[in-house]
Amino acid sequence: MTISMQTDVLIVGGAAVGSAAAFFLASQPNFKGKILVLEQDFSYEKSATALSAASIRHQFSTPENIRLSQFSSAFIQNIDQYLTVGDEVPNVNFKERGYLFLATPDGADTLQANHAVQKIENVDVSLLSSSQLSSRYAWLNVNDLSAGSIGNSGEGWLDANSLMQGFRKKAISLGVMYKQARVEKLHRTGRTITSAELTDGTQISFDKIINAAGIGAAALAQTAGIKLPVEARKRTIFYFTSSAQLENCPMVIDPSGAYFRPEGEGYICGIAPSPEEDVECEDFEIQHHLFEEFLWPILADRVPGFEALRLKRSWAGHYDMNTLDQNVILGAHPDVDNLLFANGFSGHGLQHSPTIGRALSELITFGAFTTLDLEAFGWRRVINNSPYLEANII
Repeated sequence: MTISMQTDVLIVGGAAVGSAAAFFLASQPNFKGKILVLEQDFSYEKSATALSAASIRHQFSTPENIRLSQFSSAFIQNIDQYLTVGDEVPNVNFKERGYLFLATPDGADTLQANHAVQKIENVDVSLLSSSQLSSRYAWLNVNDLSAGSIGNSGEGWLDANSLMQGFRKKAISLGVMYKQARVEKLHRTGRTITSAELTDGTQISFDKIINAAGIGAAALAQTAGIKLPVEARKRTIFYFTSSAQLENCPMVIDPSGAYFRPEGEGYICGIAPSPEEDVECEDFEIQHHLFEEFLWPILADRVPGFEALRLKRSWAGHYDMNTLDQNVILGAHPDVDNLLFANGFSGHGLQHSPTIGRALSELITFGAFTTLDLEAFGWRRVINNSPYLEANII
């Protein structure tokens, strides 16, 4: 016997983005319908949210990404106004320590160009010369550097799970239903997705559906006949300790693409694999060679005190990588009226989840963006093969 369910809005994916959308939609005074969120694993232990570096920055190269982060920072800084349930306020432990982008002479022009965009968007950011870098960060080797860019406010890192659970708990308190389940396929008739079929055969009908399925988004879209250019790309994070004392250490982005930042009593770090290695991949095997062959030498060169570091643990997660331009694909496909996408964040999903959740609630309720104009992230550029590139991918 087939079980049938009905809701007004179905959200596939209940981590940061899906739960943010549920919260904002349930908070909309103009929305009166029922919301059901499907999440395949309520432990969230393998979700991109839980396994991310959990950072937020304003230093992007595109105005829209900057604006996404600016609202997200304001949201996090005033989280008690949004996500308090009873007397409980999510403790996201936001460390507002900034991002420090470093540049050699070869990268100075790009840093300057990005800085110009950021200043137009009122980002609180400063350019530092190599001598200023050396004065401010005595532990930093600046011999090959020509400049650095530091975010003075609004940037840092936080507890990813607390933010995600804060969205989830608040959404539930507002009447949102959650169900642990996996969608097998979507059923489409013409321009409409009519129902979602779960792995146990349950059929769920709805008026509108949001694809917030992370690395499973492309497979879900394919069942509706839509090709979504999103692939799972593995990223490994390494945690190490060191006797080095890095006073006022921000999230440091080395010209090599490697990054490191404080975490507890130690530091976390990472680097993207080479283009040849960076292929579609859904396993969680740790890429140990990245640390041994690349990261350790880079870290020891950039911070001499890291020469004697000690690797303690490591883990792997995934980016839902938009292979076209590394920017989110947001909104409805021109051929399907009631299926909204929020996919391809390429590592920015957690930090942009508050703003994307708000945007999705606007699309559902009003049929258009009413706060930030995010049309640049729509499907048209995908269909026309016209990338809107983000230069600052970490």
